[in-house]
Amino acid sequence: MKRPFSENPHATPSSLATPDEEMHQIQRGSDELLAQTGAVSNGSVMSPAPNHADNNNDAKKVKLDTKNPGAPSRVIHIRNIPNEVTEAEIVHLGIPFGKVTNVLVLKGKNQAFLEMSDEVSATTMVNYFTNCTAQLRGRAVYVQFSNHKELKTDQTHSNANPSAQAALQAAQALVNQTDTQGGPNTVLRVIVEHMIYPVTLDVLYQIFSRVGKVLKIVTFTKNNTFQALIQYPDVVTAQAAKMTLDGQNIYNACCTLRIEYSKLSNLNVKYNNDKSRDYTNPNLPTGDPALDSALAIGAPNLNLPNRTGENATPTGMPFTGMPLAGVTPTAAALGAAGIRLPGQPSPNCVLLVSNLNEEMVTPDALFTLFGVYGDVQRVKILFNKKDNALVQMSEPHQTQLAISHLDKMKTWGKQIRVTLSKHQTVQLPKEGQPDAGLTKDYSNSPLHRFKKPGSKNYQNIYPPSATLHLSNIPPTVDEEQIKDAFAHAGASVKAFKFFPKDRKMALIQLGSVEEAIAALIKMHNFQLSDSSHLRVSFSKSTI
Repeated sequence: MKRPFSENPHATPSSLATPDEEMHQIQRGSDELLAQTGAVSNGSVMSPAPNHADNNNDAKKVKLDTKNPGAPSRVIHIRNIPNEVTEAEIVHLGIPFGKVTNVLVLKGKNQAFLEMSDEVSATTMVNYFTNCTAQLRGRAVYVQFSNHKELKTDQTHSNANPSAQAALQAAQALVNQTDTQGGPNTVLRVIVEHMIYPVTLDVLYQIFSRVGKVLKIVTFTKNNTFQALIQYPDVVTAQAAKMTLDGQNIYNACCTLRIEYSKLSNLNVKYNNDKSRDYTNPNLPTGDPALDSALAIGAPNLNLPNRTGENATPTGMPFTGMPLAGVTPTAAALGAAGIRLPGQPSPNCVLLVSNLNEEMVTPDALFTLFGVYGDVQRVKILFNKKDNALVQMSEPHQTQLAISHLDKMKTWGKQIRVTLSKHQTVQLPKEGQPDAGLTKDYSNSPLHRFKKPGSKNYQNIYPPSATLHLSNIPPTVDEEQIKDAFAHAGASVKAFKFFPKDRKMALIQLGSVEEAIAALIKMHNFQLSDSSHLRVSFSKSTI
């Protein structure tokens, strides 16, 4: 007797569980019924197959109506799916072709079944994917008719699989919606609401490439709201992204994605930079002559980040309604944002800083400045081009904060550029290798601001400003002493004010943002007394 799940004799058996798959077990919920009473589909349980001598695992199998194999059927068999794929992603494949009435994902067996409302819809889908390879999470999957004519369900377990129910209900809602919109497109318009933390093009790429291959991204600000246009290669992937990501938070309780279909059918991208990117054409200029020159000089090692998307690391984590990234995130939230999880390759945490004032720059100065936005692990000033440096942060979202706040900021008389580097780490010089003190390791520094998980310092991250926030001021130090110390460091003090209820803190206003940057670099960790060192950060306030 043919085993009902091995519709193709070459179907790949499941491999050992990956860390993602093991984490996904937590969310499978009643899918564990597979091991007890049968497989779950659309909130229902299939009756188990009869016991046979050659099958010790039939309790996990499904008995489905079988008729002529290879003949058209409204049930579609999908092979070679990723282990961690969700019911929603399987349903997305069928949405453009008609109403999806049932779904069954065989976790660990790399297979799934999709039931359409009629054979015409199923035939259209199979024909389409015969000429155009379907993809799930970057893996090619194979779509063919099932030799089952329907997915028989036992309605006594109607609440057994909420994820399948939710996927089908969302699919129906989308079909009803697009009926009035004139059909979906391959270009999505994305609006980020409640953007408390910065969201960059590379953050969007990491998130949206989870669903499928992203071709192009254009970002812009309209009505004081950060927006983006994101182009996928086909309608199926665009719909999958809209259904999966619409309403999700990028960070905890903020940066909410609102997604709709754009009227555009193609994006015309002229430059690959921090505002726009064409991943199909990595050779486009940045539009900034200084940066293009720095990239050319540093080639092949110093390139624009993600020019072909190679540095973004979609982790394959399932979406669960949690944030997509996190400032004090759960493991799933971190994974969805491309932030490192145990057992996974580390996304890029290294920044390329160019157009520096080589007379002023030191590793310690860069450690202090970039340390405002994350914990700096290593700094390397390039030996042969000392106006360029590599800065390694501890987490990818810290690199995004640094890019957002420090790129194009005037520092020591020059407008610095900050982008992601293609280097995964900053290499320390080998023993005996001349370095002239240009490379330093700060991994054990006591000055890291964000060592504690969920540090309150994350709530006080602001762009460079002329007003600095001072803390850890001892009671023996008065206003004049602090103002004199800043003046001696080259700053022109315009105003000073202690916090009324806490004299350990104060605000100091300087002549310009550039002055404040230089003062922060010099005065952070400045010794005010035998046991007190000043803490300096940028403030959102003015005096």
